[in-house]
Amino acid sequence: MVLTLIFGISVLSLVVAAALAGKVLKGETGSQKMQEISNAIKEGAEAFLRRQYATIGILSIVLAAIIFLFYQYSSSPNIRDLGPGIALKVTVAFLVGAACSAVSGFTGMFISIRSNIRTAAAAMTSLDKALRTALYGGAVSGLTVVALSLLGVGGLFYLYGGLDHPTEVPLQIVGFGFGASFVALFAQLGGGIYTKAADVGADLVGKVEAGIPEDDPRNPAVIADLVGDNVGDCAGRGADLFESTAAENIGAMILGVILFPQFGIKGILFPLAARAFGLIATIVGILTVRVKEDGDPMGAMNRGYYVTTVLAMAGFYLAVHQLLGNNLYFFAAGIIGILTALAFVFITQYYTEYKYRPVKSIAEASQTGPATNIITGMSVALECTGLPVITISAALLSAYYLGERAMPDGGLYGTAVATMGMLAPCAYILAMDTFGPITDNAGGIIEMSNQPEEIRVRTDRLDAVGNTTKALTKGYAVGSAALAAFLLFSAYLDEVKKITGAVIAVDLSHVPTFIGALIGAALVFVFSAFAIRAVGRAAYYVINEVRRQFRSNPDIMRGTAKPDYGRCVDIVTIGALKEMVLPGLLPIIVPVAVGFSFKYLASEGRPGAEAVAALLMVGTIAGVLMATMMNNGGGAWDNAKKFIEAGAYGGKGSDPHKAAVVGDTVGDPLKDTAGPSLHVLIKLLSTITLVLAPLFL
Repeated sequence: MVLTLIFGISVLSLVVAAALAGKVLKGETGSQKMQEISNAIKEGAEAFLRRQYATIGILSIVLAAIIFLFYQYSSSPNIRDLGPGIALKVTVAFLVGAACSAVSGFTGMFISIRSNIRTAAAAMTSLDKALRTALYGGAVSGLTVVALSLLGVGGLFYLYGGLDHPTEVPLQIVGFGFGASFVALFAQLGGGIYTKAADVGADLVGKVEAGIPEDDPRNPAVIADLVGDNVGDCAGRGADLFESTAAENIGAMILGVILFPQFGIKGILFPLAARAFGLIATIVGILTVRVKEDGDPMGAMNRGYYVTTVLAMAGFYLAVHQLLGNNLYFFAAGIIGILTALAFVFITQYYTEYKYRPVKSIAEASQTGPATNIITGMSVALECTGLPVITISAALLSAYYLGERAMPDGGLYGTAVATMGMLAPCAYILAMDTFGPITDNAGGIIEMSNQPEEIRVRTDRLDAVGNTTKALTKGYAVGSAALAAFLLFSAYLDEVKKITGAVIAVDLSHVPTFIGALIGAALVFVFSAFAIRAVGRAAYYVINEVRRQFRSNPDIMRGTAKPDYGRCVDIVTIGALKEMVLPGLLPIIVPVAVGFSFKYLASEGRPGAEAVAALLMVGTIAGVLMATMMNNGGGAWDNAKKFIEAGAYGGKGSDPHKAAVVGDTVGDPLKDTAGPSLHVLIKLLSTITLVLAPLFL
């Protein structure tokens, strides 16, 4: 009955998503000029995604074959103990997870590149209509991602015989989470490289050198920039949050096996049920969003989020009541998770909105040039790691304590319940994230088609809200990644215990364990370096191409000749796909190399498994801190520029504005490429160690 309920809610959510998509697609598409711009964005985004997914598909098939061979021909008794047909089960789970992750990313981009023109057209008549068009487009992605996650995990659990062998199957479907993480890393990384290479190229040559506005049709890179919003923030983030929900569901199910004597199969299925009720809450929250013409769009979005949160709490209580014996301690742990999500939203707002001290300090420093802008921005980026760490620590400690109060050995399950609570409003958060690039594109379409000023005012208001929601989503993603990483780390230790019957400890006084920890921390830094360098390389080609077009055809700047937009789109596409491979393979190769090396190079205890555990633990800690620094620091630089563009310190074209553009350019690859990719890297490390744990023993 529990699985039936989960499947029913998931299918209902897909039906609602289809209805919202139909409502959006029936909207007006504006003038011929607006349609031409929208079609150029759509063609560029679809062309990039086709080429990107072809590359990811080849890599996924190769990795699936390697996983199958490892499991099929391994002589390790740890593999045989997982049951018959384990090689095929893990491989199929990997491929299904990869496919669902790809579909999630494609769905987010498919609807966003069709919602932008309709949002722009709606803005010509009403702020409320434009707001709801963009939000409904985002909701299609949010509902689809979470529903696919539940259908994928729940479906594999059922097909692999989970109703008959509930304690064995969660370990057999860990490949689903690994496949989702693998695709998400490349989707987020490739999309992030694309969007920031185009953005940096457009800003540096357009705003700084040529002195023309953002989204000016004379800029050859402007279409590539608008395409990048979709492939990075929609396709990439859709795959990112899909793998988050999938990996965390599986990790919580593995921990639920520990409490099987107390709760039976209900404790294993609880994470899926809690997530399903979150879908119902999201649907209601989305439909309550309305704004008056003179109202605050951000206030309307926040009201929808609060409605979703309250209903998610009610759904969480229902799930605890029915599946965990009405244990109010576990319900309290879930509330802690929901409140943690809220805390991350407020913390991110404080560090990235220009109402507050951090962003204002960067804008003020821009008065003395780019150097002081960057120095102040770096200090804000480093400072913003403090409050999130305190929040995460308090949440984990409180949830663990409540789990222990709930029952003996229930502490870890308490942290799992808190993670489920934090992810309860995940679908609404993703809707808010996709809302950002839709409104950004709508603003670009309005500006490039030379619409009246009052319409630009509407789209500018929505674009400002979209910038805020994108920043909030990144903060939320880091927080959920931190809680989920602890959950998945605990699941890894539990899997090792289940296979070997012994508990392993991460003792840093052992040389192999210390080296594993050191490599885990270094992996985060080296990966970030590769990702940032990739943006710089791709942007180099874009900048040179824009300069070449301006030099060779002066009529472009006069507005009497059309730039070659397609050339810039092609350059960024080729550069992004080429540059994503090396950093994408790094987090696959390193943990495998560490696990196998120490398995055979050291003989005392279980050095392979212990070294990988240390790599996972310390890599997670370093990754959470680095991602927080990059996301919030980059967002602060971006909004300092927007604060000046709104009229502070001389406004657009002033020397402080030029300094702020340089600072924003430094922050761009941090907040939209390396930072978001680190969310995925953290969970990819967890899922790959779960899949390959038997091979390290």
